Amino acid sequence: MSDHRDGFVPVELERARRYRAAGYWRGETISDVIRDGARRWPTAHALVDGSRRLSYAELDAAVDRCAAGLAALGIRPGERIVLQLPNCVEFAIVLLGSLRAGAIPVLCLPAHREAEIRHLAHVSGAVALVVADRVGAFDYTGLARSVQAAVPGLRHVLVHGDPGEFRGLSEVLDCADAADLPCTDPSDIALLLVSGGTTGLPKLIARTHDDYLYNARASAQVCELTNSDVYLVSLPAAHNFPLACPGILGTLAVGGTCVFIDDASPENAFAAIDRHGVTITAVVPPLAQLWCAATEWEQADLSTLRLLQVGGARLAETNAREVRPRLGATLQQVFGMAEGLLNFTRLDDPDEVICTTQGRPLSPHDEVRVVDREGVDVPTGTEGELLTRGPYTIRGYYRADEHNARAFTADGFYRSGDLVRQLPSGHLVVTGRMKDVINRGGENIAADELETHLLAHPAVRHAAAVALPDSALGERLCAAIVPAGSAPTLSELKAFLAARGLATYKLPDLVHLAESLPTTAVGKIDKRALVAMLTA
Repeated sequence: MSDHRDGFVPVELERARRYRAAGYWRGETISDVIRDGARRWPTAHALVDGSRRLSYAELDAAVDRCAAGLAALGIRPGERIVLQLPNCVEFAIVLLGSLRAGAIPVLCLPAHREAEIRHLAHVSGAVALVVADRVGAFDYTGLARSVQAAVPGLRHVLVHGDPGEFRGLSEVLDCADAADLPCTDPSDIALLLVSGGTTGLPKLIARTHDDYLYNARASAQVCELTNSDVYLVSLPAAHNFPLACPGILGTLAVGGTCVFIDDASPENAFAAIDRHGVTITAVVPPLAQLWCAATEWEQADLSTLRLLQVGGARLAETNAREVRPRLGATLQQVFGMAEGLLNFTRLDDPDEVICTTQGRPLSPHDEVRVVDREGVDVPTGTEGELLTRGPYTIRGYYRADEHNARAFTADGFYRSGDLVRQLPSGHLVVTGRMKDVINRGGENIAADELETHLLAHPAVRHAAAVALPDSALGERLCAAIVPAGSAPTLSELKAFLAARGLATYKLPDLVHLAESLPTTAVGKIDKRALVAMLTA
């Protein structure tokens, strides 16, 4: 068995000392926080899933049983467990039970398939895989069968539902044995998140108890979260945004209630908000746009919803300005990454700031640089690549030395690949991606900029700007759009964009109309899949 710390890049000792001295790292584990919650709010609702409700005391006991069940299987502290469950109470119990047993969960999304799961199980050296039997039309036991055959070290497959030839997850969750629980170092790896990029196989992001608890607690403070709040888990729970920004962990840290739904359609989500008195949730821009539109036909009472977090991709200003009038909630733009740095608009920011920026850094100790292609810092307000270092930002991907040499500077700054402008207030405006820039005849066009203008057209519901190969120009610019009503023609789009003052070289060469655009596991438009479809 390989040591779980092989390939882990820790924070430098002196910098870690400063983070502890500042009170960011408290020397607690995530399991400690759940135990503390059971003492402070034993009868309060911690988790809700449909008609199922678990109090904090019941959650703590369920986590103990899960930890004992994993130990009874022979899973030892430091061993990795690939966790791929939909949004449900069992997700939280297995996550927290793994942590209490000293195991390291690898948090995979329901949309991941065999290639990703096999890769992640192999890189992490996982000994167990936890899946549902079936979600919708997809058979996860078939996926598990293929992955286990390809990864010899994968000793256990635990299935929520009908286990078939595997072991039922219920056997682990109902374990009555007592277990000697390990003493966990808060500076050690707590869990492994999965990178959300759209190119190549995903990378593993090792988060410690110290840094991830700070991530969740500081986010909860910015959101003014209290034990009276009800958080709706509408995005996949394994993703950093709904897990700890403040998400599930931030809500549990303050004694609030987490409500799980596995369908974020307006019909289902609005009913859950109405039924459970939801006060806060997080969505991606296409979902925010759909929810705003759905207020015209859905009759649910959304009056308890005080805060709608939108992140994962840039929210167009046009759509941002719809949130409060349509949903009655304050909009909070969130720009962040599973690797660390989080930026939030604050609840008391002026509407203009909330609608036109993607927030400012969470922590006073977040270090942000905006640099040109030579790595030289640019003046305030000038576009450049975002580099960052701080108390909850990783120093390297897990077991990825070659990639780390490119992704991090020699002094530990993470190269985000995001193009931003930083305002004098500290707020960031995201303008594109280093790898999402279309080079058309030598002119660079930021896809995000064009998409923002496209989305301002009244007949465009969703839009993506992508580069297609061209023998003369190198790349030509394609605008893929989902129309809202009568579809605009290419000439109409060009006239509209030109009227908005867009440079001629930024106008699309062709337009592709579609009923929907392909998305990644976390709901972002999957441009790699889109380009493959357009060039096929």
